[in-house]
Amino acid sequence: MRVAVVLDTNVIVSAHLNPDGLEAAVFLLALAGKIQALLSEPVFAEYKEVLLRPKFGLSAAQVEKTLKTLWASGRIVKPTQSLSVARDPADNKFLECAEAGQASYLVSGNKRHFPKTWGKTKVVNARELIKFITPDLER
Repeated sequence: MRVAVVLDTNVIVSAHLNPDGLEAAVFLLALAGKIQALLSEPVFAEYKEVLLRPKFGLSAAQVEKTLKTLWASGRIVKPTQSLSVARDPADNKFLECAEAGQASYLVSGNKRHFPKTWGKTKVVNARELIKFITPDLER
């Protein structure tokens, strides 16, 4: 069974801006279906809105292709309860998605915005996720 994860928007943006970074590696694992990306409509809408911001210089076609692949490879969940536990109220949608999909991990470049854990979901950065899901590479 694949590890279920929720990716914070900053991970998606970093993956696009630094294709050689750890966030890109995590994102590619999700696109390839090696890890199960959990998506909710509010999370997906934020991805699209942020990626299309002119400051990132990504083309609409590139964003559309990426998001279409992510939508096809991910698992769509429908959160049933509203939370207000994240430092930034806009980040609660990621915890709601994690809870609805029973995510093992929420991957963020801003871990301090979230509690260390939420239910069975552990908040980690890209480096920690890779370390947790590939322990055999440490040997």
